[in-house]
Amino acid sequence: MSSALAHYESFLVKNVSTISSLESSLRSITWILPGRFRDAELASEALSAVLNVTSMYHDTLLAKFIQSDPKYKSLIPPSPHTRYTRAWSDKNSQYKWIARTLQLIRFLELLVEMGLRRTVSRRSRWRGIVLLELVKAGLRLFLLRATKRPLLSPPIPEREIDPSSLPPESDTSSPTLAPSSPPSSLPSTPEHLKNNHVPLPIHPLFTPPPPTQSPLAVEDYLLPKALTTMSVKTPTMILHPLSSSKEWLAEVIYILRPLIYAIMLSRDRKSNRPLMTALALEFISRNFRRVPPRSASLERSEYALRDRDILWYLLRGSIWQSWTRPKLEAIAQATSNAPLIGLFSAFVKDWIPLIDEYYYYTAP
Repeated sequence: MSSALAHYESFLVKNVSTISSLESSLRSITWILPGRFRDAELASEALSAVLNVTSMYHDTLLAKFIQSDPKYKSLIPPSPHTRYTRAWSDKNSQYKWIARTLQLIRFLELLVEMGLRRTVSRRSRWRGIVLLELVKAGLRLFLLRATKRPLLSPPIPEREIDPSSLPPESDTSSPTLAPSSPPSSLPSTPEHLKNNHVPLPIHPLFTPPPPTQSPLAVEDYLLPKALTTMSVKTPTMILHPLSSSKEWLAEVIYILRPLIYAIMLSRDRKSNRPLMTALALEFISRNFRRVPPRSASLERSEYALRDRDILWYLLRGSIWQSWTRPKLEAIAQATSNAPLIGLFSAFVKDWIPLIDEYYYYTAP
């Protein structure tokens, strides 16, 4: 078993570019499957979940390979998000496994809901959803307690590997395989190159033309290469710790918001109270959180992501039923016979019922 796993790791490293392209192509297919046949949404979500879990496993193997191979030098420096999450994963094993468990639940939650909808009653399905949200909230609170810093989404490093910067296929090996032995002797010089010591003169056609513009200023050349404060900071200190009770309260409210919304929605789906409560908690958390300085690019990007996620409320509750859905249906109906745009119309018509039926398509 270990030998088969080691050979699979070696195959992954040698074909990382092809495998990444295959994952991307299959992930695109999952967007057009719903509506094609019966239970197409279940097949689409099952394929998406398998791809996400497999990609997370591949990321783990590639990270092991990079750490074990001194020849690997990335042409693109890792992002602050990758540096921060990888540093915490290496520093705290509990953080690593809890972050992976949280991400695994997010990959599988919609598939679990689809299975529950087909096997148990509506009340039991909502109990399962509330249980999932309770587990996720507990895991996030543990990550908050371990780091004492705002949570990032996702809490694990993302894939930022340039396939062209990996060593050649003949030189690569799996982290679990023994390294191949070096060649016994260097290749001999071909006969026709042994006496080729005198360079030929350069033909005038191959000489570079004289410069037509002034050379690049030294400052313009050096500024993009200068180190920033983010580059020299310890990775775990890229995010500043929470320093006041108000900041802690903002994070706790943000973590508990999906759980409170799911509990209220399981008890009352007809009124606006669950949606209004979730929106109120969203804005209270946003008002209590600190304003990061301009140099804190990672924290600013995380808060910007949270602000953009507020747009998902257009697909929830009474806002979706009374405002967003009628407008999407009207647009889809008006453009159904238009060339090319009609494909978008059919796509919208296939996805509208899924938003009505499943919680996790638009869950916070």
